[in-house]
Amino acid sequence: MDYRSQLALALHLSDLADAITMNRFRALDLIVETKPDLTPVSEADQAVERAIREHLRAVAPDHSVLGEEYGEETGTSTFRWIVDPIDGTKNYVRGVPVWATLLGLEHDGVLVVGAVSAPALGTRWWGGKGLGAWRDGNPISASKVAKLADAQLSFASDFSDGAGHKLLALSARCWRTRGFGDFWQHMMVADGSCDISCDPILNYWDAAALIPILEASGAQWSTVDGRTDSRTCDSLVCTNGNLHAEVLRALN
Repeated sequence: MDYRSQLALALHLSDLADAITMNRFRALDLIVETKPDLTPVSEADQAVERAIREHLRAVAPDHSVLGEEYGEETGTSTFRWIVDPIDGTKNYVRGVPVWATLLGLEHDGVLVVGAVSAPALGTRWWGGKGLGAWRDGNPISASKVAKLADAQLSFASDFSDGAGHKLLALSARCWRTRGFGDFWQHMMVADGSCDISCDPILNYWDAAALIPILEASGAQWSTVDGRTDSRTCDSLVCTNGNLHAEVLRALN
């Protein structure tokens, strides 16, 4: 199936989101609340998801939508949108420019389109099945690095269950380690800026937009324990493919 029209819709939704998020970014009167899981949510998170849902009701009313802030609306189509209105809300509310709107699209349960828009960084990534992978209109691909000693690693710092020492041991074997975090580190694997990224804990809406872009770029992904079913994705390890098996051995 040709997914170009669905990608065009994802990019249009990204434009709508960017207008809202940039208008409220670093606003002195930004309203921030705490969710039951003790994570922050801003008025911008909620406004973006409402705007995306409203536009989809107008142009694709049969599509299902799963969003971080407002749950699931079930449609009659085989398409389902997965929405993280602001990935990196903690950065957003503190004025740190590393955050993005994440839009993933499933077709018959398979992720086929992804768009990651980070307007404060001036960068957007997108791609999907049969669409290639792109950053700001330029094609991207994963790196060709073949040795851990030459690899750049990025990881989130909240590894638990005793896995932290394994991650530190892995980082000692790599050329360079940085903690870019959230969506950014995984998109840097897709565009070849990094070779390995590790995120020990995440939700489906944190990963759904990333996976189609990663796959289209030639990168490889799995959970920390090696699963590749996106529907059970609760952690994320991304590599350029050449290093994946060795990274998983190091983490397990």
